[in-house]
Amino acid sequence: MTTLPRRDFLAAAATIIALPALAEEAKPAIPIIDTHQHLWDLKKFRLAWVTKGDALARDFLPSDYEAAVKDLGITQSVYLEVDVVPEQQLAEAEYITDLCKKASTYTRAAIISGRPGADDFAKYIKRFEGSKFVKGLRRVLHGGDTPARACLDKAFVKGVQLLGDLGLHYELCMRADDLPDAAKLVDLCPGTKFVLDHCGNPDLVKHEKWKKDLAELAKRKTVVVKVSGIVASAKPKWTADDLAPVVKHTLDAFGPDRVMFGSDWPVCLKASTIAKWVTALKQIVADRKAEEQRKLFHDNAVRVYRLTVVKR
Repeated sequence: MTTLPRRDFLAAAATIIALPALAEEAKPAIPIIDTHQHLWDLKKFRLAWVTKGDALARDFLPSDYEAAVKDLGITQSVYLEVDVVPEQQLAEAEYITDLCKKASTYTRAAIISGRPGADDFAKYIKRFEGSKFVKGLRRVLHGGDTPARACLDKAFVKGVQLLGDLGLHYELCMRADDLPDAAKLVDLCPGTKFVLDHCGNPDLVKHEKWKKDLAELAKRKTVVVKVSGIVASAKPKWTADDLAPVVKHTLDAFGPDRVMFGSDWPVCLKASTIAKWVTALKQIVADRKAEEQRKLFHDNAVRVYRLTVVKR
C-alpha cells in the first residue's frame, strides 16, 4: 500500500474537511414569491387614502417594482387591490388581469377589490369565476370610518360565502382589535378560505391582546397568514430585533404550512426599502429549518395562490 507523505496527507485531509462547508456555500438561494405587491397609476385611478404631499402620492409602476426588487431573488408577485374609489373597482380588476396576461412583469396573479355587502356584489364577482389570474377578493376593513363588526353584517357574510362557492378566497385586512370578528366570520363561512394580511396589523410594542387573538384565529385551519406590512409602522431606524417578536409569534401560531411572505411595496417605503425588509426577515428566521424557510418565502404561496413556478 502506498503511503502519502505527512504534508500531502494533511493537505488532503484539510480538503475533505472543507467539502461540507463548500457544499453549504453552494446551496442555491431560496426563491421568493412576493404575495403582497401594490401598483398604481394616479393618472388612471383615484386612491382616496393617498393625500397630496404624501410620499406615496406618485405613480408606482411595474418598472419601479422591477428596479426595487433587483437581485433580491423574487421570481413573481401577487397584486393586492389598492382601495380605489368604489366606482373604479371593475376598471382596476380589468387593468391588473390584463397585466397578468402579458406575463411581461413580475405580477402573475391578483386579489381584486369589492364590497361583499353590496346589492350588486354577486353580479360583480361572478364575472371572475374561473379566472386564471383572479385568486380572491379584499375589502380593507381598518379604515377610520369602518366600524367594528362590519364584516359580520348578514349581507357581508353572504358575499364572503359566495366567494367560496366561486373558488375564490377572502383576504382579511383589519385592525388588530377586530381579530375576534375575523374568527367569527371564518366560522360563519366554512366553505371559504381566508388569508390574513400583515400579521393582523399588530402594534409592534404593545401586542399582548393581539398575541392571544391571533393564536385563537390560527386555530381555524382555513386561514393562512401573510408576514407582511409590519415594517410600515416600525419606528425610524428599526432593526430586525424590533420585528422579531411579532414575526416569531405569527410563525409559531400558524405553523410552517400556513405562512407567506409579502412585501407590502410600496407602502413599506414609509419605513423601509423592500431589500431591508427581506434581509431582516431572513435574519429573523435564520434559525428555522431550511424547508420551513422555503415554505415561508415560496412554496406556500404557490399552493395558496395556485401559481405556476417561475424561474428567473
